[in-house]
Amino acid sequence: MLLSRRRIRLETHRLSLRAPIHSDFRDWSGLRATSEAFLTPWEPTWASDHLSRKSFTNRVYWAQRAITNGTAVPLFIIRRQDNALLGAITLDNIRRGPAQAGTLGYWIGAPYARQGYMREAILGLVHHAFTKMDLSRIEAACLPENAASRGLLERSGFKYEGVAQSYLQINGRWRTHVLYAALRVDRRGKTDAGL
Repeated sequence: MLLSRRRIRLETHRLSLRAPIHSDFRDWSGLRATSEAFLTPWEPTWASDHLSRKSFTNRVYWAQRAITNGTAVPLFIIRRQDNALLGAITLDNIRRGPAQAGTLGYWIGAPYARQGYMREAILGLVHHAFTKMDLSRIEAACLPENAASRGLLERSGFKYEGVAQSYLQINGRWRTHVLYAALRVDRRGKTDAGL
């Protein structure tokens, strides 16, 4: 694992998680374009220039600034065996001080869904957040009907915490989300009775 304020690279069994670079544009735009129907029901509406080089360049610069400033950790998911770009995972909205928390978001290209890649990426990034970044809580949200994402979060150690009304605009509409969280030290459901 390589770690610095400017560069983060996480290695898992099959994957490398690293910040996007300018030369990823063709792979990123191709994967997003071929996965559009698969992704758009679960994402904010794409801007008209979403797949443009300029838009991607802005993403790369945002990722560099966010990592340097410690506000987010946006990473591409790369399959090590062939360097294929599979998707992306981001730990965003990092809050320090009493909160020590962040918000997890992710997407995977349609050809790579349901093969365990995203669970591996989530486990790698959450481990990094807890052990190297000293975060205490990782939050995630998804649409109630997104059974695949809910199952993924639950299999990755996240627990259901509730509902947020009109949480995000998804595909052009304000949508209610279900909320999940993973805790570094999880005592939910436990009591100190009898101690």
